[in-house]
Amino acid sequence: MYISIHYSVSPPQMAPFNLSVFLSFLVLFQFWIRVVGQSSPVFACDVDSNPELGSYGFCNRTLEVESRVVDLVKRLTLQEKIGFLVNSAGSVSRLGIPKYEWWSEALHGVSYVGPGTHFSNVVPGATSFPQVILTAASFNASLFQAIGKVVSTEARAMYNVRLAGLTFWSPNINIFRDPRWGRGQETPGEDPLLSSKYASGYVRGLQQSDDGNPNRLKVAACCKHYTAYDLDNWKGVDRYHFNAVVTKQDMDDTFQPPFKSCVIDGNVASVMCSYNKVNGKPTCADPDLLEGVIRGQWKLNGYIVSDCDSVDVLFNSQHYTKTPEEAAAVSILAGLDLNCGSFLGQHTGAAVKAGLLNESAIDKAISNNFATLMRLGFFDGNPSNQIYGKLGPKDVCTPENQELAREAARQGIVLLKNTAGSLPLSPSTIKTLAVIGPNSNVTKTMIGNYEGTPCRYTTPLQGLAASVATTYLPGCSNVACSSAQVDEAKKIAASADATVLVMGADQSIEAESRDRVDLLLPGQQPLLITEVAKIAKGPVILVIMSGGGMDITFSKNDDKVTSILWVGYPGEAGGAAIADVIFGYHNPSGRLPMTWYPEAYVDKVPMTNMNMRADQSKGYPGRTYRFYTGETVYAFGDGLSYSQFKHKLVKAPKLVSITLEEDHVCYSSECKSVDALHQSCENLGFDVHLRVKNTGKISGSHTVFLFSSSPSVHNAPRKHLVGFEKVSLAGEGETLVRFKVDVCKDLSVVGEDGTRKVGLGQHLLHIGTLKHSLTVGI
Repeated sequence: MYISIHYSVSPPQMAPFNLSVFLSFLVLFQFWIRVVGQSSPVFACDVDSNPELGSYGFCNRTLEVESRVVDLVKRLTLQEKIGFLVNSAGSVSRLGIPKYEWWSEALHGVSYVGPGTHFSNVVPGATSFPQVILTAASFNASLFQAIGKVVSTEARAMYNVRLAGLTFWSPNINIFRDPRWGRGQETPGEDPLLSSKYASGYVRGLQQSDDGNPNRLKVAACCKHYTAYDLDNWKGVDRYHFNAVVTKQDMDDTFQPPFKSCVIDGNVASVMCSYNKVNGKPTCADPDLLEGVIRGQWKLNGYIVSDCDSVDVLFNSQHYTKTPEEAAAVSILAGLDLNCGSFLGQHTGAAVKAGLLNESAIDKAISNNFATLMRLGFFDGNPSNQIYGKLGPKDVCTPENQELAREAARQGIVLLKNTAGSLPLSPSTIKTLAVIGPNSNVTKTMIGNYEGTPCRYTTPLQGLAASVATTYLPGCSNVACSSAQVDEAKKIAASADATVLVMGADQSIEAESRDRVDLLLPGQQPLLITEVAKIAKGPVILVIMSGGGMDITFSKNDDKVTSILWVGYPGEAGGAAIADVIFGYHNPSGRLPMTWYPEAYVDKVPMTNMNMRADQSKGYPGRTYRFYTGETVYAFGDGLSYSQFKHKLVKAPKLVSITLEEDHVCYSSECKSVDALHQSCENLGFDVHLRVKNTGKISGSHTVFLFSSSPSVHNAPRKHLVGFEKVSLAGEGETLVRFKVDVCKDLSVVGEDGTRKVGLGQHLLHIGTLKHSLTVGI
């Protein structure tokens, strides 16, 4: 439907304003918006409208995907093929192929970032889950997948009314290596195992089809940013020029495992290469990283896409090639299939003409792209006749989806400090509550970046006010807090039965292209907290809303600050979830997915140093809980509950033997480790059984961590996470938790050459305060 409006007013004379005409136009405009929003989705092979398309092999749903792709590619001209190398893919009307926009995002809900997704009055918002760092703090693998499933359902519903695409460039699974990184909030934290479990779980939730067809995709996910990418803009060093110098050991031990798990365990449809160089090569032009590892070793079933304008960056900013044609050629030959941006569209033709690139390389790239779209059903005709064809606006922002957003926030919130008897507050004894701080009544701050329009917001103030009478003061005009309302804040805290201070950061402090230079609460926030705590009549609860950790040692050691909660960026229902924890409607169970360092850390460790392991000779303390040797404010895995949980070891071996070939060198000479080879490792594992008891009166969830410390070989981690399991227990209830330990996978370490080794000798398993020693021998 098109509306054409013509004005025939000759200047300088103005037509008189006619309200009825204006209102009629407004109604027509709203109707037009509604019709456009509810129009049918974009798809190819519309045989109903053009029966001739039914004779084409690529439109034949009974053929294998590979055969259909071959048929399609051979029908295209070179120029048409080049049009499918970029995110705003071209149309081929003669073959019934419409334009398709590849770039949509779904980091923690369907996002309006990227041109492929929009909101309108047809679908005004989508469920906005907590920012990933808080969801990861739940350490609940089933939750990761459940969120992915809801997001993909809402995405499909929006696709059906032409408001979203089918290819979503999420999740971000980079390791949160440095606390200053502005994008750490988007990640599952600093631990490779947690990040791997998050990657595969969320991707399965997004992609798995409800009909059980393993080759069909509900939506196509994308794990990014490959690889060793965790610096955006720090002290004049930006991601477009940064060369990440990474040892083979750190690469295979820290940076690659989440991507490997995403491809192998999650069967992800896409991997995105990053802006930075790794050891001198732009990742999007490195054949070893792309063709060699992602496709060769990990067998990606899908496509490789560049971060937006990465190919342009490697030419214009990194000057990796002399000409744009060479940049296009080296990227495609390295294994890049799709360019977010226009660079390949502009320069690939010239690269072919110059003899830098054969057309067969382009065929290979677009074949991967077309295969992904075919697995999504894009070439299967009208989606209304397919499995998700009946989804629509009614399936977005459902009460169940919004409740899951609240539950995810509840499960992630971490209780870091709780002086006896402070929390939970009782709504029957607390009659008045002072709510103070720049994040007390925020909305958009709660959802972090790569956000969409949420279904609705519940701010911390609204959540708390639902249980008790509140007096509210922002305390600062924003989180920068250049000037604090200390006297006014002290006045309301002195007369309230309890005080909640909601402080922290927002996207002005930490964001994409914005790394921090310190770990302190901004501006006068510390002054406001300390002064209010001095005068407050009742308990003082400090709530930190942030993506990265903060040095809040002053509050940790302040007896007047009775409780501390870290709430990440808790999503659309964040305020309700915070209140649920503070008033005891929910027993907190979140654990920190990253180390909180003291401010002194930033003086010792430049962001540009990629080394994970400590170097005492250089005063370098190392990174993350696995290697860091210094003091912490709070440690990875820290988190309290309103209950107490006890562990009792039921089953674990004292000795594990590795069988080697009869003539192995380690039988005749002393070895400190052996290679984790398939023939030695097959079926080499054991069980660890634990009895976990909730000794408290109230029910609660608890994350059981299994850590391992290896013998001191190959500069091994101080300890590393082998497994985690979240259990829910009634008051005084107990359960048995079982871990299956694969010796070569879970007890091995990465050697200096990047290969896995199993240390011989004593290994120490840690479960809470329990320690169990076992010997690995031959």
